[in-house]
Amino acid sequence: MKAAALAAAALLAFASSAVAQDYPTRPITMIVPFAAGGTSDVIARIVAEQMGAALGQPVVNENVAGAGGSTALARAARAEPDGYTIAIGNAGTNAATYAIYPKLSFAPDSFVAVGMVAKTFGIIALKKDFSARSVSDFIAYAKANPGKVNLGHAGVGSSNYLICKVFVQAAGIDATLVGYRGAAPALNDLIGGQIDGVCDSATSVAQAIQEKLVLGLVVGSNARLPSLPDLPTAEEAGLPAFEAQGWNGLFVPKGTPPAIVAKLNEAARKAIATEIVQKRFRDLSSVTPDVSEQTPEALQAVVSRDVPRFKALLQEKEK
Repeated sequence: MKAAALAAAALLAFASSAVAQDYPTRPITMIVPFAAGGTSDVIARIVAEQMGAALGQPVVNENVAGAGGSTALARAARAEPDGYTIAIGNAGTNAATYAIYPKLSFAPDSFVAVGMVAKTFGIIALKKDFSARSVSDFIAYAKANPGKVNLGHAGVGSSNYLICKVFVQAAGIDATLVGYRGAAPALNDLIGGQIDGVCDSATSVAQAIQEKLVLGLVVGSNARLPSLPDLPTAEEAGLPAFEAQGWNGLFVPKGTPPAIVAKLNEAARKAIATEIVQKRFRDLSSVTPDVSEQTPEALQAVVSRDVPRFKALLQEKEK
């Protein structure tokens, strides 16, 4: 029996390797769980282009918005595990969502981690004519007007929603969190003055701050961002508990052959090592992960860490 099991395992490994040698023979779909223009979408497009070059087949982005990313992840989980459907996820879609939506059609083990491709930094930005111009003034205003300040985000379960939750808890304020189908629609409403502020990633909001279309309030990182040198860190602003450093990673459906996962990981590594991606990330106030963080095992460890972490953070779900 033992010999038969070993033989079966060897045959499976050989078949997986043989499939990977020919892979890919057609375009690959990268599912993006949010509307076009947000952080995940921007990062996905940059990485997909260079991954396609490394793989010899185009990687085509498909935006599937809804339910804080869970609509897209449900679709990705149902896809054939053949390497032709991958998804870009983050701490919201692949960790916090399990605490927010208890009846999901997928679970953490519905996916295989491919690798982390970007690290991001959370920012709170306000409409440009908001009366408060500093974190302390904003907190004072919010406390004097409980529930009246509204902050937009990319949907309950998104990484931007988590930025909101961390910020309001650190600040000890009662704010109304307004969900959108992505970061871009929320930012558009902020620029138009229809909401008071947004919780967003520097990747998608930095340009609007630079062009003075919105007011940058604070960044949840331990150092100022080169692209936004005047934006104070949480500690400088007197709110050290506001820690909002995020990540984006690639995932494939459970059952995808290990050899294909390895090939995708290799392509992702090559993509984020290119000068094109490095420069674009710098321009967008994002960074590539350290080499040790780029393995499938490292990304899986991050997901395993974040699932219980955000379950504790989100004990009280937004109504």
